[in-house]
Amino acid sequence: MRTHILTLLISFLFVTSACEQKEVSSENLTENQEHQSTEFQIYTEEQKAIIDEHLKNDAWRHDLYSREYQEAINRGLEKDSTISYLWQQKAMPLFKQGKYEVGMEFIDQAVKYDPRRYQDYRAFIKCVFAKTYKAAIIDFEDCKKKYGNSFVMDHTYDFYIALSYLQLNEFEKAEQIFEKDHAWQLIEKGEDWLHHLDLFYYGISRYEQRNYTGAIEMFDQALAFYPDFSDVQVYKAKCLSKLGKTEEAEKLYKIAEINGRKGFTINEDNAIYERYPYQMRWH
Repeated sequence: MRTHILTLLISFLFVTSACEQKEVSSENLTENQEHQSTEFQIYTEEQKAIIDEHLKNDAWRHDLYSREYQEAINRGLEKDSTISYLWQQKAMPLFKQGKYEVGMEFIDQAVKYDPRRYQDYRAFIKCVFAKTYKAAIIDFEDCKKKYGNSFVMDHTYDFYIALSYLQLNEFEKAEQIFEKDHAWQLIEKGEDWLHHLDLFYYGISRYEQRNYTGAIEMFDQALAFYPDFSDVQVYKAKCLSKLGKTEEAEKLYKIAEINGRKGFTINEDNAIYERYPYQMRWH
C-alpha cells in the first residue's frame, strides 16, 4: 500500500514550472507580492524534518483518502504552515475524490508559498479536474507571462488554454491556439515530440467548425502515434459520414468500438480519476 501511495504522490510533486499567487481572478493574481519568485521553495533542515515526521513517517502510512492521512499533515502544518509540499499533499487526494472546492483552498496555499512549482499544477487541476475553464485560462496565461509556453503533466500551457476554450465552445479561438502550439512544438521540439492527445483535440476544434477534411488530417496524425486510439477513430468516422463516405465510416466505427472496449482510449495518468473532454464511454 505504501509503495502505491508513494508512486502516486511523487508523480504529483515533480510537475514542471508553475507561477504565483493565491486566487484566480485578475485582481487577486497581484496579491501576495512578498511570495512572488522565479525560484522553487527551498526547505530548511527544520522543514525537512517536519516533512519526514508528519508526511513520510505518518501520513504516507495511512490510506490516501483517510482522515488519519489529513490529520497527520495537519500536525505538520501546525508546526510550519509555510511548507508548500504539505499543502499540495493535503489537496491532492481531495481532487481525486472530486472534492474540488475543499482541495482548491489547500492548493491555493501551496501556490502562495511556492508559486514556481505549483501554479501550473493548480491551473491543470482547474482544467482537467474542477473544469473551471475560465479560471484555468487566467492561471495558465499568468504562468506564460513569466515562463513562456512551458509544460505541466506532459502538455504545454497553450494546450490546456486551447482545451479550455474548446470546452467553452469557442472553437475558432481553440483552433488558433492549437495551431500555434503545434507549430511551436515542431520548431522547438521536432515531430517526434508531438502528442496524440494534442492532435486529437486540434482535430476536434476543426470538427466542431464543420471542417471535416481538416479534422481528418489531424486525426490521421494522431493515429500515426496511437493507431488504436478509439476516440479518434470515432470522430474520424463521424467526419467520414459527414463527407458522404458512409460505408468507410461504418467500418471505422466498428473498429473504434472494439478498440474502445479493449481500453484503447485516452491514456493520460489522470484519466483514471476524470473523464477527459470528448472521451467516449463504452460501458
